[in-house]
Amino acid sequence: MNQTAQSEHYTFQLNDKVTRQKVTFKNRYGITLAGDLYLPKDSSGKNLAALAISGPFGAVKEQSSGLYANQMAERGFVTLAFDPSYTGESSGEPRNVASPDINTEDFSAAVDFLGLQKNVDRERIGIIGICGFAGFALNATAVDKRVKAVATTSMYDMCRVTSKGYNDIVTPEQRSKTLEQLSQQRWQDAQQGTPAPSTANLPQKLQGNEPQFVKDYFDYYKTPRGFHPRSINSNGAWTMTSSISLMNMPILTYIKEISPRPVLLIAGEKAHSRYFSEDAYKEAAEPKELMIIPNAVHTDLYDKEEDIPFDKLVDFFIKNLKKP
Repeated sequence: MNQTAQSEHYTFQLNDKVTRQKVTFKNRYGITLAGDLYLPKDSSGKNLAALAISGPFGAVKEQSSGLYANQMAERGFVTLAFDPSYTGESSGEPRNVASPDINTEDFSAAVDFLGLQKNVDRERIGIIGICGFAGFALNATAVDKRVKAVATTSMYDMCRVTSKGYNDIVTPEQRSKTLEQLSQQRWQDAQQGTPAPSTANLPQKLQGNEPQFVKDYFDYYKTPRGFHPRSINSNGAWTMTSSISLMNMPILTYIKEISPRPVLLIAGEKAHSRYFSEDAYKEAAEPKELMIIPNAVHTDLYDKEEDIPFDKLVDFFIKNLKKP
């Protein structure tokens, strides 16, 4: 595959009722974000509701978020799928850095951009967050009152899982030991002049004894189904020290302040991550809804259109992004 073909590679087909154009916009920190703006072909002269979409954590806009944007644009929304700061085609150095603050800000920057489009009703903007960016989407909605409704699929709370492990099994002693190692790593990075990559990445080849959810991730990111050369999970690694800020900044502290704006949380019945959505649902204030997709695993909601409840998402946003 040549470089141009790689650059233009999408893991889904563009709907023939939708147009897509590359756009850029800056966040509050001066980082230039790269996005794809999807428009219904019959949208000229209309004032439409809009959605900012990002995720999964370690993915790019040519993967799952673009698929969602494509589907929702077909159904009448202006949609923006974007690469988070330091990843994909967005700017920011060093590369492959995650930050709960900056990645939350990325969503608000996308709302900035959408609200300046002539065919967007800035009073009717919502967010869809996928996987790790679902947590950041909830955090952004809590603080940014311009967002009128938020939906998440296969939600991860990246701060919680990084700090406490899956199902919160990490002990205070283990957490302290990890932070000691990461603190020392900073000196090594400073001496080298570049941050070391994380070693907690998907394997290049399955051995067969991995947990099922690792096999599911591999099946998406490392095979033609979802591989993209710019995706960190497909072809790279986060910086090791990205974990520091994730471990130190809980992002769902103010989830109750999303109310009275509505929250829709969607998770697979068999997803290893299901408990994140269930716990967020418990913490959120009304109006809120939790939708469990029968038999679906975490990654099914990345791209399996028969499992992703697009009709539900459309109904949710039509109802909650209606004209005042």
